[in-house]
Amino acid sequence: MSSPRRPFLRLRSVAPCLLAGLIAGAAIAQAPPATPQAPAALTAEEEKQALYALGVMMWRNLQGFDLTDAEVETVQRGLADAAAGEAPELDLEKVGPQIESLRRARIAKQAEAEKARGRAYIDEQAARPGAVRGESGWVYLESAAGEGDSPTAADTVKVHYRGTLIDGTEFDSSYKREQPAEFPLGRVVPCWTQALQLMKPGGKATLVCPSDTAYGDRGRPSIPPGATLVFEVELLEVQKAPAPPAAEPKPAE
Repeated sequence: MSSPRRPFLRLRSVAPCLLAGLIAGAAIAQAPPATPQAPAALTAEEEKQALYALGVMMWRNLQGFDLTDAEVETVQRGLADAAAGEAPELDLEKVGPQIESLRRARIAKQAEAEKARGRAYIDEQAARPGAVRGESGWVYLESAAGEGDSPTAADTVKVHYRGTLIDGTEFDSSYKREQPAEFPLGRVVPCWTQALQLMKPGGKATLVCPSDTAYGDRGRPSIPPGATLVFEVELLEVQKAPAPPAAEPKPAE
């Protein structure tokens, strides 16, 4: 059974993904060459859709710059000049490195603004009846109590969850995929690793995670840098970690 997709939870290691890619690449390299097949011809409407999608993806790559309307026009002018084959207005080799400096500065500015909004939201949620505030700043709000043993960081958990920004914008949901997520609790963002240890199987809770216990200043697709995140979590099952092997008795002296 393949494990469910959980794009916004796994944090600690990307090595398994890289390894899987290397294995797949090796298998392809060893397989007999396939007969090349001509790509299926697209209709005019399909070509139009593909080009529109290309524009959307290009824009998503620019989101970290937090461009104003006037700045978007400047970017469009550069794109139009390049498409028309016109010479650039400036020395690209000289100015090119400034693009990364601009991106970093804009991301830092975005992150600080997000953190300020997040702090106010966290304080508001922490003041609600029954709220538990962790040492690292997250807030835990239980909506339904569960039964049984709480998980530890060494255990594997099965959950349903929905993740949103503080304005309610949803960025991920196992409910929409109609498949719960399963993962080692110690291999996800710190907010989850710590706060889920308060839950019991069958329980439901809302986690409010400051950015430094989630995705920090780097953000993720659909998650701004420095964003505070809100997760509605339903703990379905806890799979206890196997007990360590018993130590062998030392021989008598």
